[in-house]
Amino acid sequence: MTTPASRRSVLTAALAAAAGGSALTSAAAAAAGVPMPAADPRPLVDNRFWNSYTDWRSGEGAGTRAVAGSRPGLVIGAPAGRTRYTDPHTGRTTAWDYARWTSPVHRPRVAATEVIASWNARTPAGTWLQTELSGTYSDGSTTPWFVMGRWADGDGDILRTSVDGQTDGRGGIWTDTFSLSDPASGLRLVSYRLRLTLYRRPGTALTPTVWRVGAMASDVPDRFTVPASAPRVAGELVVPRYSQNTHIGQYPEYDNGGEAWCSPTSSQMVVEYWGRRPTAGELAWVDPDFADPQVCHAARHTYDHQYEGCGNWPFNAAYAATYREMNAVVTRLESLGSLETLIGAGIPVITSQSFLKEELTGAGYGTSGHLMTVIGFTAGGDVIANDPASPSNEAVRRVYRRAEWETIWLRTKRYNASGKVASGTGGVCYLFWPERPTAAQRKALAALGVA
Repeated sequence: MTTPASRRSVLTAALAAAAGGSALTSAAAAAAGVPMPAADPRPLVDNRFWNSYTDWRSGEGAGTRAVAGSRPGLVIGAPAGRTRYTDPHTGRTTAWDYARWTSPVHRPRVAATEVIASWNARTPAGTWLQTELSGTYSDGSTTPWFVMGRWADGDGDILRTSVDGQTDGRGGIWTDTFSLSDPASGLRLVSYRLRLTLYRRPGTALTPTVWRVGAMASDVPDRFTVPASAPRVAGELVVPRYSQNTHIGQYPEYDNGGEAWCSPTSSQMVVEYWGRRPTAGELAWVDPDFADPQVCHAARHTYDHQYEGCGNWPFNAAYAATYREMNAVVTRLESLGSLETLIGAGIPVITSQSFLKEELTGAGYGTSGHLMTVIGFTAGGDVIANDPASPSNEAVRRVYRRAEWETIWLRTKRYNASGKVASGTGGVCYLFWPERPTAAQRKALAALGVA
């Protein structure tokens, strides 16, 4: 539920739902698909992801190779060189062969104050990857290459980590997000490139495989409230229910369970909605006395050793994408209508929000940062959520008042318990979906620019 202090300071009658879902209805829905919400006159969010064979060949490679097929990817061909990496969390220095791929320059449709990268990859033992971002400001100056994450699915070679202390005095990295230091100045990031570096043990034929890399760029205006929207969709997806609080005190090395595990608990719920889960062998390390060992597994595999928590947004997306033919990204939605479209297509959405106890009726708690899973809407438009901040799995399903929930999710400014102005996440969410979505799901994702 809460986040470590080091976290960013700004921080169907019409369609049958997919995999385990239930039917959803909307007065405006038709057999061709759920209608899209009206476009905002000024776009606030831009998504750009590279994931096709053409995409991989369009970038600048040094030792990488594009692989064709039903799921095109990027792998190490002939390494570009060898380097040594000292893991800051173990002190161990190891030699690695590496190859590198740099994306074309992307100019987002919105000059951005924030950028969050996501990647989907497989890293067999003996491999890992690094994602970086470099951009151009609106005054023509450029940023250095900022590390957005050093990542491996497992923890036997490196400990996955964000990198603190990166800044050029005008922008910098807050755990997993590039943010401008002073958005009020008018300075914006108007273009960027991403760079992938793939690593493997020297002299081997091992390689990571990357299927998707990209970023969400946004410029969401400061706002304490948002206009109330009219309900469009009613119905509920059948999503597994897991409580984070049943894990209090478990695995201190992964931030001690309980309120710190809202993100991996939510991620695991949606992974299982899509019919994926860890094998018995993958769960063998978990204490057999612990219920829902897959939640412990998700916590271990999303843990950021610099942030010292499981709430790194791209690490949660990367975890979900390690499952068979899964895709996952971190993005922002501009409205509750966009979320309704996704729910109407059968896609649950993991959302990030912060609020005082009295701001969300029925929650029973306040939080400086929390993840929950939206699974539907009542006939009156209220939000149905699987909220992991519940005392038991049975209590996870909650119904929250539409206007209250809409505000705490979409606002960028709020007052904390001390009466001081604090940040809100402005519509941040995780989207997970299978490699072969339904036509309605593909349409909903394509409208956001993430499919």
